[in-house]
Amino acid sequence: MNVRMMNRRKFIKAAIGSGFLLASGNIFSGCGEVLDGDGTTGKSDKIADLEVNHLRQIITSNANETRCIMWQSNDILMNPAVEVKANDLDNTYTFAALDCSFTDDDHINNQYSARVEGLNVGTSYQYRIVDGDHCSAWHNLKTTEGKSFKALIFPDSQCADYSVWSKVAKSAYSRNEDAAFFVNVGDIVDNGEDWTQWKAWFEGASTFLDKIPFVPIMGNHECYNRQWQTRLPEAYLKYFEVPSNGNEKFERRYYSFDYGDVHFAILDSQWDELNTINSGAGDELIRAQQEWLRRDMSNTSKKWKIVFIHKDVLQYRIKGRPERLEGFSDIGTLLMPLFDELKIDIVFTAHLHTYRDRGHIYNFEHNPNGSLYILTGLAGDVRYPGLWIDHALDVAKAPQPETDNYLTLEAAEDKIEVKCFLPDGTEIDRAVVKQGEK
Repeated sequence: MNVRMMNRRKFIKAAIGSGFLLASGNIFSGCGEVLDGDGTTGKSDKIADLEVNHLRQIITSNANETRCIMWQSNDILMNPAVEVKANDLDNTYTFAALDCSFTDDDHINNQYSARVEGLNVGTSYQYRIVDGDHCSAWHNLKTTEGKSFKALIFPDSQCADYSVWSKVAKSAYSRNEDAAFFVNVGDIVDNGEDWTQWKAWFEGASTFLDKIPFVPIMGNHECYNRQWQTRLPEAYLKYFEVPSNGNEKFERRYYSFDYGDVHFAILDSQWDELNTINSGAGDELIRAQQEWLRRDMSNTSKKWKIVFIHKDVLQYRIKGRPERLEGFSDIGTLLMPLFDELKIDIVFTAHLHTYRDRGHIYNFEHNPNGSLYILTGLAGDVRYPGLWIDHALDVAKAPQPETDNYLTLEAAEDKIEVKCFLPDGTEIDRAVVKQGEK
């Protein structure tokens, strides 16, 4: 954001106070450029016939002040924009969008992105997509008030049949419509190039994808082409315009954001896949993330620090594989000492399609002063029944044989509580981190 625009927004906030703070004039768009936009008042005479696909809110560095709105369209839009209004006011403000269309898997995605700024904490809004005289229906957008909030967490959602993902996702949201945002801990789809799988995933989350911000995390399956060879995660990086990490080479692969009094860091565990494509690039990614995470965590004043990364930190024995020993994965060996150093409160992982609560770990062993480690489980239909032999650091696990599950994270002033549920809402585990325990 340029200095002139930042100062102008602060001036508007000071002048208007608690009113609707979406300013006209220079508007920061979704793809890293500044476009012109104008605030308008009164009712619109637009024709509500604009078809919008996969409308989604993407997390921003501070989602209580900004949102990234992205969507697909069957047709090419000439003047795409997002209109936003507070529920209790008539003023409507327009944020110009950029064309972020791309082609992958021989499929053209007419895609657009806009950044909404100047939102107020604890305020309900409506937004819609416009193109000239045409518009979509209105959709809800709400910011959280105070430091307490709930988030939904989904493990690997890759599927052969995405009706399973749809059932888990919709069931979870129906029980947690107060969730402020939702996370998918990687392997969002089974094949990162297959556009039909992305379509199915979007449709599975359609009941809430437009209502609350999405926190995407890259998994190894986002790095496969249709021939199941490793490739760069082209579709993932284009579908989800996450906050910048300041590294042009590894942009959107890792990032951070604040919500309430929690600072979240999203890491990329796909350095082996990257080394396969470009020898040495994965090792560079490791070093870049380690340096970035130190800077990122040292710059936050938030009370809580949470990390998400797709691949798990532990190595499990496997039935029929006596040569595979219990221990720590390369992810754990490289990053767990850093998590100790930075006093991370909670580390969420995925990849193994099993739910395990490891309790608090410090210096590679159980210690109440260490981070809470949660292996999040499975939200799709790719299951590994009876594959993993229990690890000595496991404190709790899902009932066997495992099915799907989802999690909630509830942040309060003095604690963060993580709960794991079966799709029918049955609670199967609960873990708490309290302020001052570490």
